[in-house]
Amino acid sequence: MEQNALSVFPIGEKNDAFAQYFIGQSYLAQLSREQVGIFNVTFEPGCRNNWHIHKAASGGGQILVCVAGEGWYQEWGRPARRLRPGDVVNIPAGVKHWHGAAADTWFQHLAIEVPGEDGGTEWCEAVDDAAYRALE
Repeated sequence: MEQNALSVFPIGEKNDAFAQYFIGQSYLAQLSREQVGIFNVTFEPGCRNNWHIHKAASGGGQILVCVAGEGWYQEWGRPARRLRPGDVVNIPAGVKHWHGAAADTWFQHLAIEVPGEDGGTEWCEAVDDAAYRALE
């Protein structure tokens, strides 16, 4: 896969630091650390992250801006939502969720860290393979 084959944003390096929280291969490119953190996350087909929660004492959360391919976003207890370029997902702190590529296509989104106090990510269980396959 060429660096810019998906979008104008760089794919970055293999996301080895967080590989234990993903099924499949993802890539991470840091675009900004000033004011707010912005990262381009690229998912190979079928790649998705585990359920997780962005925690903060106040503020916090995450915004996803979909830039290429197709993917999925799901909040705990709600149906999954298909994502396409131009879609924006606002994820408040404290909401358990996952996101990743559709089974048959690469997917890329910008992940924007919403500033908050005492923030962090709690990683939870993997997305069940059978439930993921049923989305297609």
